[in-house]
Amino acid sequence: MNKKILSPILFLLVGAASSFAAPQMIAFERNQAVWIANLDGTGEKKVADGIFPVISPDGTRVAFSTVEQMSNTTYIRHIAVTDVATGKTTIFKDVPSDNSYYATWSPDGKRILFSLRQNEVYDLGLINADGTDFRVLKKAVQGEVTCYSPIFARDGGSIFCQNMRNIYRFGLDGAVLAQWEIEKIVPDGDMDGDSRIDISPDGKRLLLTIDMATEMPSRKAVWIGPVNALWSFDLESQNAVRVTPKHLLGLDGVWIDNDNILFLGRAAGQKDDSIYRMSTNGKNLKRLIKNAKNARFPSVSAQ
Repeated sequence: MNKKILSPILFLLVGAASSFAAPQMIAFERNQAVWIANLDGTGEKKVADGIFPVISPDGTRVAFSTVEQMSNTTYIRHIAVTDVATGKTTIFKDVPSDNSYYATWSPDGKRILFSLRQNEVYDLGLINADGTDFRVLKKAVQGEVTCYSPIFARDGGSIFCQNMRNIYRFGLDGAVLAQWEIEKIVPDGDMDGDSRIDISPDGKRLLLTIDMATEMPSRKAVWIGPVNALWSFDLESQNAVRVTPKHLLGLDGVWIDNDNILFLGRAAGQKDDSIYRMSTNGKNLKRLIKNAKNARFPSVSAQ
């Protein structure tokens, strides 16, 4: 074969190979440690000690909160980032708070949005993924309910969060762009400080963890209190559709793609939670990580 032809062919082959997206990975918390796994639940691996892990869009890093116990009732929590390949962890100790948590990545993986407590209130902070250029994005006000569950919009130019009464969309300047009353989205439903929000890859729908206040578990259920369910909220039509069935406790939901979700669930009669995937039409329910005792907060990398 002519060498002048061989070189361009090799170049094209290498270019085509590099264009394939990396396989999706998941991260989750178990016993106050950060774990990762393949999207099918195989290859579980502990990568760090900490809570509230969120895997980066490209699957190469995990942001989470470290936990340092100072006394029986006092803890220090810092945002940290671990490199999956090397295990190197960078802790963001320059953030002016000893209680930082609920990290979430920008769509391009360059920034991290999180909650932090300072001056007796919880603010929303923004920082570069390398720990530089920290700033307060949304300052809390004394006496007002904290804004929880921050998540970037898919364009990276705004964020969503909730304060247990309303869901908000804020600009990166802190201005309110939109708000929706939770009770009107899901009648008799509410959210608490641990209720997650996630935005679909196409940016059109929110996945909400809702406490169904008037819906009690069946006799076979081993959990106490109202049922948690996942709902999909269409931002344009403002219609909400229940995603998880009534026989399955569903919370901590995140999007795998526009048609499938990952979440923490427990069926009636099961003692421990498991990590499931399911189509948004309620079909193709599959348990990926069985009996994920003391596990929570799953996340998934981008396609």
